[in-house]
Amino acid sequence: MESLSNRKKVVSDKPMTFVERLYLPAIIRGMMVTLKHMLKRRKTIKYPEEQRVFAPVYRGMHVLKRDEEGRENCTACGLCAVACPAEAITMIAEERKKGEEHLYREEKYAETYEINMLRCIFCGLCEEACPKEAIFLTDRIVPTEYERGEFIYGKDMLVEKVDQRIDITKRQGTGKRGKI
Repeated sequence: MESLSNRKKVVSDKPMTFVERLYLPAIIRGMMVTLKHMLKRRKTIKYPEEQRVFAPVYRGMHVLKRDEEGRENCTACGLCAVACPAEAITMIAEERKKGEEHLYREEKYAETYEINMLRCIFCGLCEEACPKEAIFLTDRIVPTEYERGEFIYGKDMLVEKVDQRIDITKRQGTGKRGKI
């Protein structure tokens, strides 16, 4: 009976020669590969002193943006949490109260917004799903910690400070959003 894929490979069972049985050619080829790798230039860097240049599309630490007046852009719609394949984003929505117009630009805002950085895979889908352009992945490296609980970032770590704005113009031109 003929196989469905029509891919057959004829295997020969010829005896090995004396030199092949000694495995010397294989050992010499392996040593040549090792020698070639030893003579190559090293790719490692001394991190604190030298810093690697990242691509403009590098996805690092998250930031929740503010508008020009200092109000939070996030309206707690939940699209970023739904789009996250790792289910790393959780939020609780709250209605804006009278007198909080200078803090939140919409009637609804995120009372709590948390990202579990141990679950996050830095795919950028939260950034693409956000209709208000509230969340971005910056070019900053996520700091290391010793405890697991310290990797759950709340609004205190995610929302940008009014006096310390984060430039995300490189990120705005990438992905499905296109150029601004």
